Amino acid sequence: MKLVQHSILLAAGLALAAPALLAADAPAAAPAPDSRVSGVLRADQPGAVIDRHLYGHFSEHLGRCIYEGIWVGENSPIPNTRGIRNDTVAALRAIKVPVLRWPGGCFADEYHWKDGIGPREKRPSMINTHWGGVVEDNSFGTHEFMDLCEQIGAEPFISVNVGSGTVQEMMEWIEYMTSDADSPMTRLRKANGRAEPWKVKYLGVGNENWGCGGNMRPAFYADVYRRYNTFAKNYGGNRLFRIACGPSGDDTEWSDTLMDIAGRQMNGLSLHYYTLPTGSWSGSKGSATQFDEAAWHTTLWRTLKIDEYIAKHSAVMDKHDPEKKVGLIVDEWGTWYDVEPGTNPGFLYQQNTLRDAIVAGLNLHIFHKHADRVRMANIAQIINVLQAMILTDKEKLIVTPTYHVFEMFTVHHDATALRLDLVTPDYTLDGKAIPAVSASASRDAAGVVHVSLVNTDPNRALDVALRVTGMAAKGVTGRVLTADAMNAHNSFGAPQAVKPGVFNGAKLTGETLSVALPAKSVVVLELK
Repeated sequence: MKLVQHSILLAAGLALAAPALLAADAPAAAPAPDSRVSGVLRADQPGAVIDRHLYGHFSEHLGRCIYEGIWVGENSPIPNTRGIRNDTVAALRAIKVPVLRWPGGCFADEYHWKDGIGPREKRPSMINTHWGGVVEDNSFGTHEFMDLCEQIGAEPFISVNVGSGTVQEMMEWIEYMTSDADSPMTRLRKANGRAEPWKVKYLGVGNENWGCGGNMRPAFYADVYRRYNTFAKNYGGNRLFRIACGPSGDDTEWSDTLMDIAGRQMNGLSLHYYTLPTGSWSGSKGSATQFDEAAWHTTLWRTLKIDEYIAKHSAVMDKHDPEKKVGLIVDEWGTWYDVEPGTNPGFLYQQNTLRDAIVAGLNLHIFHKHADRVRMANIAQIINVLQAMILTDKEKLIVTPTYHVFEMFTVHHDATALRLDLVTPDYTLDGKAIPAVSASASRDAAGVVHVSLVNTDPNRALDVALRVTGMAAKGVTGRVLTADAMNAHNSFGAPQAVKPGVFNGAKLTGETLSVALPAKSVVVLELK
């Protein structure tokens, strides 16, 4: 049995409860049946606000993410508004996308924004050297992206070209988007049909500059960042939140160097971490749909490593920034498998199963736990690429199990985290153990408390008993996402094979919340 602290208070630096306190006020860690999970939900112990930007997304000019997934053009038979798919917009509005990163990714460091403005028939083409070697015609550019953000209600997050671009190019792009002065860039924007400037808060200064963004060393990139940052100007009432390229995985040397040299010039430091079932970038990464329990378990085990990595980078950041002024921005995360058979390897198109829904729930709970330092996260990617929300096939559109988790968890957006101490058995396979249950709790602006639970064990239903203190809950309702098979997924032939349903397995008896938590499930409860 493990005591798992799901409190944001712990991430803020409070110690785990002392043994005497646990004995008096928390479930004992005494031997219990393997199917029992116990804990205390302390509704009168608020933590950090769970910023809605933890539920951000990422869109890149990669495969069919932009072209077909989002952009079909005004003359398409697929219903659209100014070339943007109506069904995509409706689906994304339903999950309340708070922020959308664009144009990359590796593509960002070869993208030149002036190629993507003006009459589309006059825009120059380029070769997308990173993703499939296809010709990019630049028909989806700045105006189209900003239109997309306005249609779905998301804030734009722009990644500027540091790898192959120039400081002047970045300066002019910021001016083009955000200035209302009488200047060449604003006049150009107005000539292209946009009279008013846009609000652009989030600015990523390069992407993976340790790799595809230039193969830079940390000290070199830190100086490059300082230079670019100097010329990233605020115009009018627009205020930029500048995000430096951070590390991949557990590379704390990169984060330490960046914080030492450039920490005072940044608002955010990015972190990228992908869940690879095999743990290797070379060779097979495993199938998205054809896997056994060993692959299920190791995928979840590797997913949970992000908790360790966030803690390590947070400790490094704390050394330079004890007041936590700089946010950790996890702007690429998610599962990465082999592409679907018969598809372009450079398009990174993969299916999305119940396993991915469990991965999403675990990651989001970890972001909640570290909400004092993690200010934004962006799953990769929003449509047709990697761990996508949406899959399309020409005029057809389906949503994935991951999409449903994001929709169910909208109740946590901008809510205040509540302390939740949990004693959970392990889910063990081949000598590796992970907690069987992950949980998080929050109170929204209306005072309603929500509890989300993830059962990682594909074989075992678990009985959860939470003592609820600090509130007088009168009733509980819930929703559940699960399926019979570990690899259950939605397809164009069966678009609703995996979808949320009403959950009747929870009840309140006095202070005790009892939950019959199904195997391999995500459950969200509402306490009133």
